[in-house]
Amino acid sequence: MDELREKCPWDKKQNIHTLRQQTIEETYELADAITDKDWNAIKEELGDLLLHVIFYSKIATEENKFTFNEVIDTICEKLIKRHPHIYGNVKVKDEEDVKKNWEQIKLGEGKKSVLSGVPKSLPAMVKAMRIQEKAKQVGFEWTTKEQVWEKVEEEKLELLEAVDSGNEERIEDEAGDLFFSVINYVRFLKVDAENALELTNKKFIKRFTKMEETVNKKGLNLSEMTLSEMDAIWNEIKKQNNQI
Repeated sequence: MDELREKCPWDKKQNIHTLRQQTIEETYELADAITDKDWNAIKEELGDLLLHVIFYSKIATEENKFTFNEVIDTICEKLIKRHPHIYGNVKVKDEEDVKKNWEQIKLGEGKKSVLSGVPKSLPAMVKAMRIQEKAKQVGFEWTTKEQVWEKVEEEKLELLEAVDSGNEERIEDEAGDLFFSVINYVRFLKVDAENALELTNKKFIKRFTKMEETVNKKGLNLSEMTLSEMDAIWNEIKKQNNQI
């Protein structure tokens, strides 16, 4: 990095703002690799992210803000402080106790809300999961998954009522409430809602492109077919290979 920063015209021009978008893209590429369970890709994407950590640290050193070693020292100090059950005398029963202690320690560090650590720029679904998980750590949580499902049913009815009213603002509001409740239910099942939806996205893309290929081989055009005709081909593809 020292050599690139000195000799490469592109690397010389970069700053924390120009790198920001690329860092976001690299993070999503890592997320894709994890969803696909592609270990070679995970290895490569971790390297790309590490490069960004080193790049930001190099820029910070040039600006006399901090060094790469200080980045490492800071996270080590944080981990020690937030794991008193390992590096102190605190007793915990399970991972939930660990999470609760973590949030209490963060509040003791000056954070005004347990939700203040949720990044504003997180994708909405990931943000919903983080909000729910953090609220849980202070006891704001349903007791059973059945209670959560009752809330899903309640929000579904409220959305249908909003649809009947024709009020677009209310429809949007109730749709958001329903999404939030479904995410909460899925979280209770210990399923990653974001990853589950992405797996469904990938499955749909595979099946749809296979349907396009099938239709093209028959010399037909999707836009000229009826929904029932397309649905018949779709169901046939599902029967041929449930993994598609």
